Amino acid sequence: MVSESVSSHNLRIQIAGLDMPNPTMLASGILGVSAETLRTVAEAGAGAIVTKSVGLKPSSGYPNPTVIQVECGFLNAMGLPNPGIHRFVEEIKSLKDIGIPLIVSVFGFSPEEYAETSSIAVEAGASAVELNLSCPHVKGTGAEIGQDPNMVRLTVKSVKDRVDKPVFVKLTPNTANITELAKAAASAGADAITAINTVRAMAIDVETFKPILANKFGGLSGAAIKPIAVRCVYEIYETVNVPIIGCGGIRSWRDAVELMLAGASAIQVGSAIAFEGLSIFKSICDGIETYLKRKGFRSVSEIIGLAHKK
Repeated sequence: MVSESVSSHNLRIQIAGLDMPNPTMLASGILGVSAETLRTVAEAGAGAIVTKSVGLKPSSGYPNPTVIQVECGFLNAMGLPNPGIHRFVEEIKSLKDIGIPLIVSVFGFSPEEYAETSSIAVEAGASAVELNLSCPHVKGTGAEIGQDPNMVRLTVKSVKDRVDKPVFVKLTPNTANITELAKAAASAGADAITAINTVRAMAIDVETFKPILANKFGGLSGAAIKPIAVRCVYEIYETVNVPIIGCGGIRSWRDAVELMLAGASAIQVGSAIAFEGLSIFKSICDGIETYLKRKGFRSVSEIIGLAHKK
């Protein structure tokens, strides 16, 4: 059950028809593989859950090392390991009573694969799908598709033609102009935009002279990318009229509020769970609620995009 303090009326939000008891979500790629783990996240107070990215076929991902801690966050190149959507449907089906939206993150190597995987996820009971058009370290998918506005448009349209549930599009910051990607997604019918995924980066061991990650390049997450996320959300809010979900470096209620002021209707929490544990969902919600009372707002929806009016 979601605790009362995390589901009070002034925190409730609706995104693309999905009712959330509060504006916090588990980010994709974090604890999102087993039904048991996802249920634990829901019980900890998350307003919605996004699963780890799942493809049409199983994949073991890259060899270790795949994740390292750096001074400003984490660097990862997992390689999108997943059991494949046909096996993952059992996890989806067992979460039908979870009480909050279950959003399945999907990836593919073509618009058709995104559509097929999304269709299977929705048939199994997903509340929505989030298209991973932004993974920075797997060849042929993610950002390689998501950096091209035309491919974004084609992919979103292919999925929208196949499913009758909301389609979220997770965009990459590794681009010259994220607003062009947002416009492409919105024009094809995206129901919401998630911004952002990790920032392409790398680390080198000065003793061995070698790149540390097995894949050499990975994605940077954590506190360092929050200002990038704020900028991207702010720009997207001024460009398209679809709900935005802010993601990147959120560690506290202040970070969450900052992204909402920039234009996010909800926020996703990822790397911070490694430091704060699952209690972070409740602490962020409690902090937002205290902030709303202190500032005289009756609902969290009143602060969405407020920075654009000042």
